[in-house]
Amino acid sequence: MTATGYEPLNVLKPVADRIWIIDGAPVTVMGFPFPTRATVIRLENGNLWVHSPTLLTNGLKDALAELGPVRHLVAPNQFHFLHIPEWAEAFPEAQFWMAPGTPERAAKHGIGLPEGQELQPREAELPWDGQIAQLLVRGSRTHKEVAFFHKASTTTILTDLIEAFETAKLPARCRPFVWLNGIDDSDGKTPPLIRWTFRDKQAFAEDIETIVGWGAWRVIIAHGRWYDRDGTAELERAFRKSLAPRQWDRAMRDMKARESDNDQA
Repeated sequence: MTATGYEPLNVLKPVADRIWIIDGAPVTVMGFPFPTRATVIRLENGNLWVHSPTLLTNGLKDALAELGPVRHLVAPNQFHFLHIPEWAEAFPEAQFWMAPGTPERAAKHGIGLPEGQELQPREAELPWDGQIAQLLVRGSRTHKEVAFFHKASTTTILTDLIEAFETAKLPARCRPFVWLNGIDDSDGKTPPLIRWTFRDKQAFAEDIETIVGWGAWRVIIAHGRWYDRDGTAELERAFRKSLAPRQWDRAMRDMKARESDNDQA
């Protein structure tokens, strides 16, 4: 198994009360080894919610059993489905939840997914309603990603909307790709190939503002260094180019409103 720099792999690592991460084995795409990361949340009823499941080992399965029953498997976008079948087989009572377009893309790669439900734009009437906020980020016709926010731990969970590769943990041949795409951990952000699909920039910025407004203390991402503090500031940094025009417009409106008040005084 290729080292990722996030060892030990395939073990539960506590993040905060009722939330853990699992650093998984890398997935190689066009020769590039993507480190992977799952997130596990224990809901108030004791059931486990698993975001972007990584490789399931016997040891990990035993560790999960000590936390509670796995009842929800989440494919948060149409790229993160690889290990869903093995988890569904291991936990037959778990429900499968998926972003739009996931079954079609899995089928193109010869992977059959279990029956499941498409994630809705928001969390209303879902088993985790009131505990985990969710938002299907708008603006792209092709990239459908659902962002989540665990309220009890003030943790935002993203998948590919931010990537922050630590180049020292990558093979030397892969480092120029990360630098050229601006997704090294010094300034992690949305990869260009995904960012360019968001043609409706206003809808995208509105949803990013909602995500920032959740007030995260920490932000967990699937690839690279995650942020264990100052989460809201990291989100504002990562999405600054999308947020800047709206912030400018608000500043101008506020200035004009103050000028109008002064004229009337």
